[in-house]
Amino acid sequence: MAVVPAPRPLLGAVLLLFVSAAWGSAFPLMKDLIHRLPVEDLLAERYVIAGLTLLLIRPGCLRGLPRETWIYGVVLGVMFGVGQAGQAIALHSLPSAVSGFAVGCSVVITPILALVLFKAKVPWRIWAGVMLALAGMAVFTLLRGVEDNEISVLALGVTLTAAALYSGHTLLLAQLSKRGAGFHAYSLTVIQLFTIGLLTGTVAVRDGIVLPSGAPDWIILAHLSVVSCALGFLARSYGQAHVPAVPSAILMSSQPLWVAAIAVIGFQEQVGWSMIVGGGLMAGAMLLALPARTAALGMGRRRRDLHWIAGRAARALANRRIRREDLLKLEAPAAPFIAKSACANVESCPWHTRSLKGGGEPSLERLIERATVIVRAKHLPGLGCCRSVTLLGRCLCHLMEESGQARTTAVSRWFRSK
Repeated sequence: MAVVPAPRPLLGAVLLLFVSAAWGSAFPLMKDLIHRLPVEDLLAERYVIAGLTLLLIRPGCLRGLPRETWIYGVVLGVMFGVGQAGQAIALHSLPSAVSGFAVGCSVVITPILALVLFKAKVPWRIWAGVMLALAGMAVFTLLRGVEDNEISVLALGVTLTAAALYSGHTLLLAQLSKRGAGFHAYSLTVIQLFTIGLLTGTVAVRDGIVLPSGAPDWIILAHLSVVSCALGFLARSYGQAHVPAVPSAILMSSQPLWVAAIAVIGFQEQVGWSMIVGGGLMAGAMLLALPARTAALGMGRRRRDLHWIAGRAARALANRRIRREDLLKLEAPAAPFIAKSACANVESCPWHTRSLKGGGEPSLERLIERATVIVRAKHLPGLGCCRSVTLLGRCLCHLMEESGQARTTAVSRWFRSK
């Protein structure tokens, strides 16, 4: 199974921007296709096809999964699927602009839920990005004009609930991605897609499922299924492993910007002031949520986690440490000590003079006096020189004479020549 590597914020930001672009490209195509297909049928078909696509690419991705992966995959799929079904049902009683803004409120709900549930501290830059994203979404949706349809309070509440479910989906996916080797991104995505397809299918099966009638509609459905759903959800699962939940919500909230760009490029829609202002606000929000900001968001918590793990590992190793037996035997008898009083004539005892180290060695003044005599006796003739005697009992002057003779012979030298 695929394991997400260490956090790489730039890669995560690129993947999440791809998710935003892939989901944003679905809106103009769905707007054209829902005139020929019911919304519930379209949602069920695209998510089932997306799950089958990923399963065909890796047929063995669901084998040998731990039980927790299945549980979390179903929970994530239920959260997103209920949100999709509720949003689709409420869309019949709610203008599309109001529905889009209500769904976009998830960018504000995400940091609030993170603060309440996980006590996550969100930096002020991220809060500023959240406000800019919400303002840009308002410009893209509400200020571009709201239809004269009557707004249902119940439908608005259902849509806001769907936005809260999307925020919970983002937070739960971010928490699961921190498990390292226990996070199976590909398998988790496949389980989610099939779960969402089954939930939306239960809503669509009430009056029968309608399939696309022509090749153009099948091409649009293929794009919605493979690019928007399969690749989009897969990129989101991997991207959120590198970017925290709140910045990822900001990056993914840039869908209106991609929708406007696709509408202008592909459908020749005119550029208005709402696109320019809303696009500028959304661009500012994305700049505030760039990797340089997001990388520092969880640094303090990761550092505390590392300290906690290091302390726990040290305690575990200390308990497993093998204490070797001390091979030093202290029961052996002490070394004999010969007292000075053991000698009948203390003055003649060898250890009293120079033979035994520590037993009557000359004082520092005596050593200085002997050194002075040796230096002076170097230039004295006769017996005066021999007042300085080495430990071998030989006269220093004789040794110096032998060393002088050794310069011309092969005898070892005792002193260096000047």
